[in-house]
Amino acid sequence: MTQFRRWDLREDDGMATTEYALVTVAAAAFAGVLIALIRSDEVRGMLTDILHSAFG
Repeated sequence: MTQFRRWDLREDDGMATTEYALVTVAAAAFAGVLIALIRSDEVRGMLTDILHSAFG
Protein backbone atom coordinates (compact mmCIF):
# COMPACT_ATOMS: atom_id res chain seq x y z
CA MET A 1 0.00 0.00 0.00
CA THR A 2 1.35 3.38 -0.98
CA GLN A 3 1.45 5.96 1.75
CA PHE A 4 1.19 9.62 0.84
CA ARG A 5 2.69 12.20 3.05
CA ARG A 6 0.75 15.35 3.68
CA TRP A 7 3.28 17.54 1.81
CA ASP A 8 3.11 15.26 -1.26
CA LEU A 9 -0.52 16.18 -1.79
CA ARG A 10 0.04 19.89 -1.35
CA GLU A 11 2.98 20.54 -3.68
CA ASP A 12 0.99 22.61 -6.16
CA ASP A 13 -1.42 24.44 -3.85
CA GLY A 14 -2.23 27.82 -5.31
CA MET A 15 -1.47 26.86 -8.90
CA ALA A 16 -5.09 27.18 -9.99
CA THR A 17 -5.33 30.61 -8.38
CA THR A 18 -2.16 31.73 -10.16
CA GLU A 19 -3.42 30.43 -13.48
CA TYR A 20 -6.76 32.23 -13.06
CA ALA A 21 -4.94 35.44 -12.18
CA LEU A 22 -2.70 35.21 -15.25
CA VAL A 23 -5.64 34.50 -17.55
CA THR A 24 -7.55 37.44 -16.05
CA VAL A 25 -4.61 39.80 -16.60
CA ALA A 26 -4.17 38.56 -20.16
CA ALA A 27 -7.88 39.01 -20.89
CA ALA A 28 -7.81 42.54 -19.48
CA ALA A 29 -4.77 43.40 -21.61
CA PHE A 30 -6.45 41.99 -24.72
CA ALA A 31 -9.59 44.00 -23.95
CA GLY A 32 -7.47 47.11 -23.61
CA VAL A 33 -5.92 46.54 -27.02
CA LEU A 34 -9.34 45.99 -28.58
CA ILE A 35 -10.68 49.18 -27.02
CA ALA A 36 -7.70 51.13 -28.31
CA LEU A 37 -8.25 49.72 -31.80
CA ILE A 38 -11.96 50.46 -31.83
CA ARG A 39 -11.38 54.04 -30.67
CA SER A 40 -9.00 54.75 -33.54
CA ASP A 41 -10.48 56.75 -36.42
CA GLU A 42 -9.36 54.29 -39.10
CA VAL A 43 -11.00 51.26 -37.50
CA ARG A 44 -14.12 53.22 -36.62
CA GLY A 45 -14.39 54.32 -40.27
CA MET A 46 -13.93 50.78 -41.51
CA LEU A 47 -16.62 49.48 -39.16
CA THR A 48 -18.98 52.25 -40.21
CA ASP A 49 -18.40 51.45 -43.89
CA ILE A 50 -19.05 47.76 -43.26
CA LEU A 51 -22.29 48.50 -41.42
CA HIS A 52 -23.47 50.93 -44.12
CA SER A 53 -22.78 48.42 -46.87
CA ALA A 54 -24.45 45.60 -44.91
CA PHE A 55 -27.63 47.53 -44.20
CA GLY A 56 -27.76 49.36 -47.50
